Amino acid sequence: MHVDDAGSADVVNLDAVAAWMDTVGLEAGAILDAQPLGGGTQNVMLTFTRGGRHFVLRRGPVHLRTKSNDSLLREMTILSALAGSAVPHPEFIAGCTDTSVLAGSVFYLMQPVNGFNAAITLPELHACDAAIRHGMGLAMVDAIAELGVLDYGAIGLADYGRPEGFLQRQAARWLTELQSYERYSGYPPNALPAPSVIAGWLEAHTPRTWRPGIMHGDFHLANVMFEPTGPAVAAVVDWEMSTIGDPLLDLGWMIATWPRVGVQTSITTSALSAAGGLPTVTELVQRYARRSDRDVSEVLWYTVLACFKLGVLLEGTHARSCTGHAPIAVGRRLHLMAVELFERALELAGGVETL
Repeated sequence: MHVDDAGSADVVNLDAVAAWMDTVGLEAGAILDAQPLGGGTQNVMLTFTRGGRHFVLRRGPVHLRTKSNDSLLREMTILSALAGSAVPHPEFIAGCTDTSVLAGSVFYLMQPVNGFNAAITLPELHACDAAIRHGMGLAMVDAIAELGVLDYGAIGLADYGRPEGFLQRQAARWLTELQSYERYSGYPPNALPAPSVIAGWLEAHTPRTWRPGIMHGDFHLANVMFEPTGPAVAAVVDWEMSTIGDPLLDLGWMIATWPRVGVQTSITTSALSAAGGLPTVTELVQRYARRSDRDVSEVLWYTVLACFKLGVLLEGTHARSCTGHAPIAVGRRLHLMAVELFERALELAGGVETL
């Protein structure tokens, strides 16, 4: 029995999954009610039941990239480490590192999250109550504040990243990544506004002191599930970009993608932003400061870095689309987002916009 969610009969071979589950002592019996799950990533996910228990399976995309398995292995590591913490996350059940089981991809099983994605939809309770929506933004801040508090060495993540020089190498690292897109034939030069200016500003204003900690690495609304009964975060998902770095970059990332009153951009459009009633950026920063002992005085720098880094990442899909390695329509849409992010980075760096 197979589940085909992307045009391949071998994306998820459920018979192979069942056989592997037997070897690790998980619930036995027939796999029932297997259904693909949509999401904001190219990874394949599906839900099923076996032996009366519900599972969610996550594996790499149909066409595996060079680092697909590495990313999934990192997710397994951090989700295992977060067990028992106050950070809302999917409960890790078990992982398979044998790439022969599912056509070259590692995969893992996790507990289903009882929650909803506010980037896509709002339940009636949340849609009709501005106070709940305001609380949702604050709850997101609480989640990353809890993450930044954790002692990464004490939970087995001492080798999870390279914190030494983390901030100092960011500008050059992502400028080099952007320049590497020139290898794609058809990718236009100077596609994004003034990348060297942004990188130069980041290097000139890098915070002199900071404290390493766990960071999610891609913290925005679409990677958060909320409780159906109120504003609380049910789980932060998609941990493949997590590392040991500066947790304040997660706050900057949230600000870079957070809706602003009177400003409409494609990067901030969501069901939650359409409903309104959200905390201001000032409120988000103040909330973080109350929940963390980290110095938030240079949050503007982290927001500029977030705009720059996320813009470069999104532009990568546009570059690949120029050579047919990604859908053209998706590439154009993400390019527009990248332009918006770079323009905002320039405005923040130049003092045109303040937080």
